[in-house]
Amino acid sequence: MDEYSTSEVTAVAPLLAAFDAAAAMGHITRAAEYLGVPQSSLSRRLRALEQALGVELFQPAGRRVALTAAGRELHARTTGLIRALDDAVNVVRSQADPEAGLVRFGFPLTLGPVSIPSVLAEFHSAAPRIRLHLVQAHGEALAEQIRDGRLDLAVMIPAPADLPAIVLGRQRIQLYVAAEHRLAGRDRVDLAELAGEPFVANPPAYHLRRQLDSWCADAGFVPRVVFEITEFDTLRALVAQGLGVALLPAPELPHPGLVGVPVTGTHDRTIGLVSGRHRPTPAVERLREFLAGRVGR
Repeated sequence: MDEYSTSEVTAVAPLLAAFDAAAAMGHITRAAEYLGVPQSSLSRRLRALEQALGVELFQPAGRRVALTAAGRELHARTTGLIRALDDAVNVVRSQADPEAGLVRFGFPLTLGPVSIPSVLAEFHSAAPRIRLHLVQAHGEALAEQIRDGRLDLAVMIPAPADLPAIVLGRQRIQLYVAAEHRLAGRDRVDLAELAGEPFVANPPAYHLRRQLDSWCADAGFVPRVVFEITEFDTLRALVAQGLGVALLPAPELPHPGLVGVPVTGTHDRTIGLVSGRHRPTPAVERLREFLAGRVGR
C-alpha cells in the first residue's frame, strides 16, 4: 500500500469529526452535545488538531467561535469527507442489525408539543432499538442540515424544491388576535381588512414571514410588523397581550387569550417529509416508511 503523503494524517484524522462539528455549529458546547462528549474533551481534541497542523483554526466571536482563514480552508476541504465517512459507517453498522441504528430527525418550530412526540412514541413502540437524535429548527436550518448530511430526515413546511420529499399534508394558516380584539368575534376576515393593524411576525428569513409579506402584497398593503421574533410560543403570547395580530398555524396546545379567525381565501402550507440524497440506512428507511404510511390516517 502507498504511504500517506504526510505522516501527520494518522494523528489528524481522528480529530476531524470534532473539528467539523465545532466548525459547522460555531459553538463548542453545542458541538460537544451533538457528539455526545464532554466539552473539555472536545476542546482538547481541537487544541490537539491545531498543534498537529501548526495553525490556529478558531478565534473567539462573543460566546461563539469563528473559523480563521486556515480553519475555513480546512473545513471546506474536509467536511464532505466527514459526511461520507459518517454515512459509510452508519450503512455498514446498520447491516449488522437492521432493527437497530440511529436516525437523525428534524422538525419545524411550528410542530412539537403534541404531534411529533405522539408520532415518535408510536414509532418507538414499533422499533424500540432504533435511536433518534432530534433537532428542532426553522425551515432553512433544517434544509441545510439535510443537504450536508447532519440530518437523515426532516419534516419541513414547506419542503424545499431541491430535495426528495413526500407530502404528508397541509398546514392551515389563519389570523390570531387577542380575545379583546375587534375581530375576535368574526366568523371570517378578509386579509385587506388588516391593512392598518400592527403585526407580530417571524424575521424575514423565515418562510412564514415571506408568506405573510406575499399574502399582504396580494391584498394591497405592506404589513406593519412591530415585533419580530423567532420563537412561536412567545409570538403567540405577544398577540394574546394585544400587541399585534399574526398569521399562524393553530397552536398544538391551548393558548389562553388567543382567538383564531379564518381568513378568506386559501392560506396554507404543504407539510413535507424530506430526505437527503445519500443512501439511507435501514433504520432511516423504516422511520421514513412509518411516517409516510400515516398520510391519510
